[in-house]
Amino acid sequence: MFQHHLLLIYRNFKRYKSSFLINLLGLTAGLCCALMIYLWVMDEMHMDKFHAHNDQLYQVMENEITATGINTRDATAGLLGESLAKDMPEVEAAVTTSPTYWLKESKVNTGNNPGLKAAGKFVGPDFLKIFSYPLLAGNATQMLTGKNNIAISEGLAKKLFHSTDVVGKEMIWSNAELKGERHVLITGVFKDMPANSSDRFDFLIPLEVLLKESNYTQWSNLGPNTFLLLKKGTDPRSFSAKIEDFMAKKGHPYRRLFIRPASDAYLYGKYENGVLTGGRIDYVKLFSLIAVFILVIACINFMNLSTAKAARRMKEVGIKKVMGASRKSLIFQYMSESVMLTLLSLFLALLCLELFLPQFNSITDKNLTLHFDLQMVGVLLLITLFTGLFAGSYPALYLSGFNPAAALKGKLGNTMAELWTRKGLVVFQFTLSVILIVSVFVIYKQIEFVQTQNPGYKKDNVMYFETEGRLKDNIGSFLTELRKVPGVVKAAGMDRDFLGDLSTTTGDFNWEGRNQKDVIKFQKGRISADMVETLGMKMASGRSFSGQYGADSSKVLVNEAAIKVMGLKNPVGKIFGIWGKDYQIAGVIKDFNYESMHQEVKPMFFTFANKDLTRVMIKIKAGSEKETISGILDFYKKFNPGFMLDYKFLDQDFQDQYVAERRVAVLSRYFSALAVIISCLGLFGLATFTAERRLKEIGIRKVLGASEASLIMILSKDFTKPVIAAILIALPISYIMTQYWLNTFAYRIELQLWYFVAAGLLALLISWLTVGIQAIKAASVNPIQCLKAD
Repeated sequence: MFQHHLLLIYRNFKRYKSSFLINLLGLTAGLCCALMIYLWVMDEMHMDKFHAHNDQLYQVMENEITATGINTRDATAGLLGESLAKDMPEVEAAVTTSPTYWLKESKVNTGNNPGLKAAGKFVGPDFLKIFSYPLLAGNATQMLTGKNNIAISEGLAKKLFHSTDVVGKEMIWSNAELKGERHVLITGVFKDMPANSSDRFDFLIPLEVLLKESNYTQWSNLGPNTFLLLKKGTDPRSFSAKIEDFMAKKGHPYRRLFIRPASDAYLYGKYENGVLTGGRIDYVKLFSLIAVFILVIACINFMNLSTAKAARRMKEVGIKKVMGASRKSLIFQYMSESVMLTLLSLFLALLCLELFLPQFNSITDKNLTLHFDLQMVGVLLLITLFTGLFAGSYPALYLSGFNPAAALKGKLGNTMAELWTRKGLVVFQFTLSVILIVSVFVIYKQIEFVQTQNPGYKKDNVMYFETEGRLKDNIGSFLTELRKVPGVVKAAGMDRDFLGDLSTTTGDFNWEGRNQKDVIKFQKGRISADMVETLGMKMASGRSFSGQYGADSSKVLVNEAAIKVMGLKNPVGKIFGIWGKDYQIAGVIKDFNYESMHQEVKPMFFTFANKDLTRVMIKIKAGSEKETISGILDFYKKFNPGFMLDYKFLDQDFQDQYVAERRVAVLSRYFSALAVIISCLGLFGLATFTAERRLKEIGIRKVLGASEASLIMILSKDFTKPVIAAILIALPISYIMTQYWLNTFAYRIELQLWYFVAAGLLALLISWLTVGIQAIKAASVNPIQCLKAD
């Protein structure tokens, strides 16, 4: 019986080649897309979940209640981990670490080579106890103690020493944030980070080095991250509630603690007013939904084409029923046909996946591979069965339900229910397609907006590099001489990364009319003279720091957002007390976006500095970049011998803030195009069968004098109505979805009517083109041949 079914499936595929190819192409494209997204989603969902104690590993977070709302952060007091481990019996172990970005631009060498850039972390002694980074050499309990010890990765060991047998050897590391070079002893080597680790670092430094050289031993200062290993059986919600007021006991009632699973940081990193609102998980949900959309569209093609050609198979059904075939056996036959086609599509989809996966990896910055392990085989079988059964369900029930007498007489009519079902499926297909088209329009316009919108400073032709060596202690004289290099328009120094790395403080601030009960959060930075001019910022009032005024150590610059929250009128000349010292407001800088446009501009201030600056920023004359950079390199080599200038450009950093959005834009274009193509394949197939069934009608109309143009209109209008209905349904849905996505940006475009009109017209034109090709072909057939048709 099974062989008989296989033979029938083969004969049906061979007999109806056009519908077979359309279904095969649609299902192959849908499955390839779904598998590609599945690999990406699984990689995202498994990020940071490789630690042996993952279920017990939590990160301590803070909700700070300020005058402008609740600010959520992962920065905590440096003493918090040790204190929680001591006071809370539920804590098995605690570790304090620095964020990796603090030491991301460190320089390491062995004294015999020029060195290279590496990222590091300050970590507590229990770091390797709660995190699973396997050791190749060293003692996990001792290697991260002592201020002169260091543990390095397998990759860094090979780069520096060409071997991993390096325990006991000496190396040198330095960082722009810290003074001087550090000679340290290698006490351990750990394996390189696994691919599913979001935290990438090359070396580990004992936390005591940081604590001895900073003010993180005070409860009022925050910056490090705190991780806890809770004892088995501990209820995280109860523990979170227990530590909520822990900071109040330390004199900080406005800072409320809570915990989250450590592995959630990657996917769930967005908080608004103290409430978790999403993060990268939004993109995981988005692309999962797109995968389902495309698979459903491909399945609908199969349903529509199978039911549309039902008239061709009704005699087969009638004979089988007369011969005693049950409806169950017929359903099984047609389901088998669907599953077999899906299996064939799966095979082709896997070939396509291997072909397109490198390009997909390039877009997503992943290293995804197709491994046929037990889980993957199970997923493939599950997707295949789901797709095959879903696609074949309606045709199987429809075909098996024919009345045998009517089927044998060939009197199978299209009932209104069947017609509406088929049109309803077309409507559903194009509804999904139009939603994707609108989404592409909106995403493209928003990305264009954030990349071209004036951020409040001029990012073009701004070169920067970190200070090190002799430059670190002589930045004033360096800047003076640097400004003399031909092509250098302006040059200045600052103590932080410019984009997204300005330090945050809620310290002791005072000004005229200050409400002491309000907790107000400021971003802060230290800059030299001419920084405002170097970055092309605009002054709303007052003046910037400038060499002609001498040392402005008693002055401060604030932005408009700061003035707004401070409630000052005519602020220039007013006193702004910071940490017990009075500063005079020299000027107000117009608001500029030093973070991405996902964030609103926050209150900030700059104090003046001419030493201990970690970054040099240079405005280069447009058109002279090559010559100017060459001159800067020559000057740097003379001023700072023994150090190689490693420079970058600010506009690239600006673009890097929107990498995720650009990836979404590119992938959305591909996926929406694929959805439209699959929908049009189905529409083309339906138009073909419709034209075949109406050949006699076409012949009679042509004999009676109907023009080809009128025939094309008659054949096309039946497909125009469901597409228009799909557009009308899709537009309000797409408005809600795109508005939700735009709300993740503090600065965003306004949705324009033409986005939706253009998407609808595009879908309509594509459908007309698809149906029109077949309609033109049918209308041009000789009327004699039409009248002879069966």
